[in-house]
Amino acid sequence: MKRSLRSRARIVAGLPALWREAGRLPRHGLAPDHLDLALPPPGEGPLTRLEQAVRKRTGFLRSGFLLLRSNAEGLRWRRALVDVATHSLDLQYYVWWADRSGSQLMGRVLAAANRGVRVRLLVDDLTTVLADSSTPVVRDGTFAAIAAHPNITVRFFNCWHSRSRAGRLLELLARTDQLNHRMHNKLLVADNRGTVLGGRNIGDEYFGLSEDFNFLDLDVLGIGPVARQASAVFDMYWNSDLVVPPEALGIEPAVDHALPSTEPLADPEGDFRAVLPDLATGASVVYGDAPDPDGGAQHVSTSIREMIGRAQREVLIVNAYVIPDEAFVAALRTLTGRGVRIRLLTNSLASHDVPAVNSHYKPWRRPLLEAGVELFELRPDAALKAELVDTPPVVSDGIGLHTKAIVIDRNRVFVGSLNLDPRSKRLNTEMGTVVYGGAIAAAVAADVEAATRPENAWQVRLDHKGRLRWVAGAEVHRWQPARGLWQRVQDVVFMAFSKRLY
Repeated sequence: MKRSLRSRARIVAGLPALWREAGRLPRHGLAPDHLDLALPPPGEGPLTRLEQAVRKRTGFLRSGFLLLRSNAEGLRWRRALVDVATHSLDLQYYVWWADRSGSQLMGRVLAAANRGVRVRLLVDDLTTVLADSSTPVVRDGTFAAIAAHPNITVRFFNCWHSRSRAGRLLELLARTDQLNHRMHNKLLVADNRGTVLGGRNIGDEYFGLSEDFNFLDLDVLGIGPVARQASAVFDMYWNSDLVVPPEALGIEPAVDHALPSTEPLADPEGDFRAVLPDLATGASVVYGDAPDPDGGAQHVSTSIREMIGRAQREVLIVNAYVIPDEAFVAALRTLTGRGVRIRLLTNSLASHDVPAVNSHYKPWRRPLLEAGVELFELRPDAALKAELVDTPPVVSDGIGLHTKAIVIDRNRVFVGSLNLDPRSKRLNTEMGTVVYGGAIAAAVAADVEAATRPENAWQVRLDHKGRLRWVAGAEVHRWQPARGLWQRVQDVVFMAFSKRLY
């Protein structure tokens, strides 16, 4: 007990100094005439030829799109974009793990830099660590070593001043509000002509390579003007006061970073030519929140809710982390009241990777159902696991939902990073694209219909006595399905503290 009290006393004593240090964080905002912006699209090269071929079908204002439905496709087309780039690569991610997929993709980025491609890499500083970490993260020193390459620039978003575990704990106490503001964006742009946007971070569980647990997720590959729209969002963050390079934090390059460059695919341009007939066409708008919460409205959430409110016939929502509010439920009730069909797929407790979110979501099941929403929750043993989630030969122990997609009237679709929860609405920065085109919207709608079948999801219903039931064909559960007793215990504990967690 005395030792604990002494530790607490040291923490309290150190807070004033931490607050002073917090004000000394390096700032990297650039004067308007010194902005570091995306390079113009090159006049020749594989992606230039691909965009020219797309333009013959679509005109100047529309892009070609390919849904990256499976995790294997999510990794394959990121690798292909990096490998085919001849001019520039811009990458922006919330999480970049140093596991098999993260190391492989970083190796390809290094190979691109070695052949003269300019690389800008922007990562959120939440999961950068520390040499003593046992988790598969890209360490501080590794990022610094990567940044030492003459063709690569690395910046961190909303940095911790301390680079140690203990220091970060103290700093979190001193700057909770500031450090709670995280960059949740996911973006890759190659040669300002091709882009991947969507929900996947960089890590094995997002690409079906984890033996324990993998995510069902969704990205979209875009060729054409959508890439320039994505670049504009990237540039807004890259030139923000909230980003700094590793050297500004005093981080020394690691000598053992062990990320050798990786040979490119045998014929990445051929892969793009082969998929050209499969590209759906459509106009697009890429949305991005302001990097600084004080610098402008976090308008992605507002824009998407307004888009939902304009639906005339149908709204299909797939979202991993749903914590509604009264206004959102009321808006859905208004839509169903005028005949709009609403179907919502989210995680069950059994498929959840964050039980605390389920504890916040569960009181909203009944209001959503009473508002006329058709509510579905993913099964951890969903039949789609083999086709879309696990990448052969991997067979994981379970799956969860990570997708963030919305289809409106089957003629426009949103794919991005936005969760339907208070964190995405008020704390994180988010981004995504709305594609206006019947073919791409119909493809996502078909996936939603498949994912809500009994072999993939439970439908949550109210029985004749108004009790919640989880139904999948003849299978009926009286209590929310869970993977085991420990998950149920966590749910009870988080429910007790639910008002403090968000």
